[in-house]
Amino acid sequence: MKSYRKELWFDTHSRRQLINITPTIEECLRESGIREGLLLCNAMHITSSVFINDDESGLHHDFEVWLEKLAPEKPHTQYKHNGYEDNADAHLKRQVMGREVVCAITNGELDFGPWEQIFYGEFDGMRRKRVLVKIIGE
Repeated sequence: MKSYRKELWFDTHSRRQLINITPTIEECLRESGIREGLLLCNAMHITSSVFINDDESGLHHDFEVWLEKLAPEKPHTQYKHNGYEDNADAHLKRQVMGREVVCAITNGELDFGPWEQIFYGEFDGMRRKRVLVKIIGE
């Protein structure tokens, strides 16, 4: 069995941002040479997320509106966590959107449904953060 590991780094230009990382993940899969196995992709920070969904701008807008209703950023004073930080909402948004995805690899490709894409979700951005890609198989 082979194993592959790579860290992807992100520096977002806004506090919240969704980035389609599927092409980068597919490049990692090509680099690994693994044809059959599993791919794990996880956010290594507690205010960001990795998830699978459709790459459609209206849906991304709906995520933003929905998440902001669930865990509004302001007022910062509504959260006990916000003593010296102002990112309690980002922790909650990450909890809802998830930490990681696991994908099957079949014949050297991500074994996805027709609209599935992998996204990095940033909820407390404008600083450097990373995502782990781990692939195992043959």
